[in-house]
Amino acid sequence: MDLVGRLTTLRPWRKGDVPSLVKYGNNASIARQLRDRFPHPYTNADARHYIQSLADMDPPTSFAIVTHGPDGEAIGGIGFFPGSDVERFSAEIGYWLAEPFWGRGITAEAIGLASAYAFETCNVLRLFALPFADNAQSIRVLEKAGYTREATLRSSSVKNGVPRDQALFALVNTNWRSRP
Repeated sequence: MDLVGRLTTLRPWRKGDVPSLVKYGNNASIARQLRDRFPHPYTNADARHYIQSLADMDPPTSFAIVTHGPDGEAIGGIGFFPGSDVERFSAEIGYWLAEPFWGRGITAEAIGLASAYAFETCNVLRLFALPFADNAQSIRVLEKAGYTREATLRSSSVKNGVPRDQALFALVNTNWRSRP
């Protein structure tokens, strides 16, 4: 199942994406802005393990951001992670894009595609993102995708041994209905 936009396509990760995942994911500028579970350096073993971990996911909640064209190279990733218990209809969305493709509107489009899919297919009520508060690029992308800033969470995370603030952004599914 592919989610097709004007600038990019989102599709489930494939074993054949390992080389491009390593090529673009092994970048300190990217890893610096992501959770620690995204390692740096990023190796073939990391890529194989990640893609294998998604194999049985139905419906999929993690996608490769893919270029249009004959090669369909994976140039980033996006996914959402559902909560549990009373937060079971809420999910955190996360994303990254290869540095050569920054500033083209691809990430905002990918967030829009993934958000619509989460709302329509997975019955998500609320999506939220927690970019580092000093990550102006990610904040701008979320705003372009229609997310609203709800808060600044002071010293809510530690990255590379340094306390960092996070910005809380959210998008609510106004068409949500509880399903049995």
